[in-house]
Amino acid sequence: MTDSSEKTGVFDAGKLAQTRCPDCSGTGELHFDSENINENFEVEKQTVITPCGKCNGTGYLPAG
Repeated sequence: MTDSSEKTGVFDAGKLAQTRCPDCSGTGELHFDSENINENFEVEKQTVITPCGKCNGTGYLPAG
């Protein structure tokens, strides 16, 4: 059976008081800008998005 809070949209108010992760600013993701040079000597730019390692992608620091 699924959790009833999932269907009703109820959230845990205690999560609002948690400390946001300073590395990802609470998003849970890290963005890295990358530049590569291809075989035609053109610069290709891309953004690499990865889960934050400090907060494990939650956006909040673990308690304790």
